[in-house]
Amino acid sequence: MRRRSGHETRWAYIFMLPWLIGLVLFQAGPMIASFVLSLTDYDLISSPEFVGLGNYATMLEDPKVARAIGNTAFYTVLHVPLALVISLLLALMLNRITGRAAGFFRTVFYLPSMTPYVAVGVLFLFLLNGQAGLVNQVLGVFGIDGPQWTSDPAWVKPGIVLMSLWNLGSTTIILFAALRNVPRELYEAAMIDGAGAWQRFRSVTAPMISSALFFVLIINTISSVQMFDQVYTMFFGNQTAQHANGDAALFYVVYLFQQGFQFLHMGYASALAWLLFAIILIITVIQVKVGNRFVYYEAEPQGTAERTGR
Repeated sequence: MRRRSGHETRWAYIFMLPWLIGLVLFQAGPMIASFVLSLTDYDLISSPEFVGLGNYATMLEDPKVARAIGNTAFYTVLHVPLALVISLLLALMLNRITGRAAGFFRTVFYLPSMTPYVAVGVLFLFLLNGQAGLVNQVLGVFGIDGPQWTSDPAWVKPGIVLMSLWNLGSTTIILFAALRNVPRELYEAAMIDGAGAWQRFRSVTAPMISSALFFVLIINTISSVQMFDQVYTMFFGNQTAQHANGDAALFYVVYLFQQGFQFLHMGYASALAWLLFAIILIITVIQVKVGNRFVYYEAEPQGTAERTGR
């Protein structure tokens, strides 16, 4: 038995070897290298010069770091709740569609997720144009004078949120799958007890899909904090748009990219990356600690929730 167990263990490590090599070469290795670089002054041309915690001290005095964090936080707080609510409404709509139309609408809702982010950025640069954009033309039909989405600092971030709501396909499909797994007998029992539509949603649907909601909350939050592609395409690939809105579209990852690849401050950019990692880690830990009190796990033994505080 020992010989057989050792043989199986060796084969297990052999099968895991490609993943372990990838982990070391493409994840753990670069992370360690970036941390070392964050302690240096490095411009990709000359040799790195050790500065200790100098880059981290500079971040505390850099006003653009605070501005970038503020812009990113504003976008995240506005985007994540809207994304979850709209995705849940779309998923509930899909759940009510049956027959051949169901597959068609699932495909239609998911297709925007396959659109390249750069293409989405270019598309919405035209749609949100203050003078000739389709969004303002539609608002004009209702007598509403549309704002300057891409040049007015007060409307830049709401415009980016509007653009990001285009790509909700993945979140919608995840929530739709969760809704499909809710046992029908629970709804039937609730209806027998006289529960209305809102009561059924609050007492049956929401608890049963709470784990999926919790998952998409974390994923969407991390994705929002790392927002880059569409914003850079819309505002920083176009110098005119960039100068018009000032720093209203300066998101954290955009500023990190600028420092590393535009100004060649690779050491400082590495320090910014580690700050971003710390921010995401803290947010995720808080979400997990708070979320576990409200998430229902169907396979959880009776009494576990009370022992763990949920």
